[in-house]
Amino acid sequence: QVHVVESGGGLAQAGGSLRLSCACSGSIFGTRRMGWYRQAPGNQRELVATITSGGTTNYGDSVKGRFTISRDNAKNTVYLQMNSLKPEDTAVYLCKADYVYSDATLYEYWGQGTQVTVSS
Repeated sequence: QVHVVESGGGLAQAGGSLRLSCACSGSIFGTRRMGWYRQAPGNQRELVATITSGGTTNYGDSVKGRFTISRDNAKNTVYLQMNSLKPEDTAVYLCKADYVYSDATLYEYWGQGTQVTVSS
């Protein structure tokens, strides 16, 4: 069983910064794309950012230029540096890891989520 664990959420003021971390317990060879999504009350889950094992990144339009996703493959960990935070960034941030087993089966593993609250 692969586990995905987020950390680093909390409270920030508008214009401030937070850094989230997400660790995947599976092998580095099986872990493919990892990414962050967020969900605010009453809203659908939306893409924040993803990164492949090769370092290719993709960002949601609402965070481009403010958030940066990075990855340490040796630690099987991704990070989300969030700058210039806005109150509308308030949400539960969830990490997802796409994992491929030796039989080529692909699974998606989600973390429990970490709350980010931005005050105005």
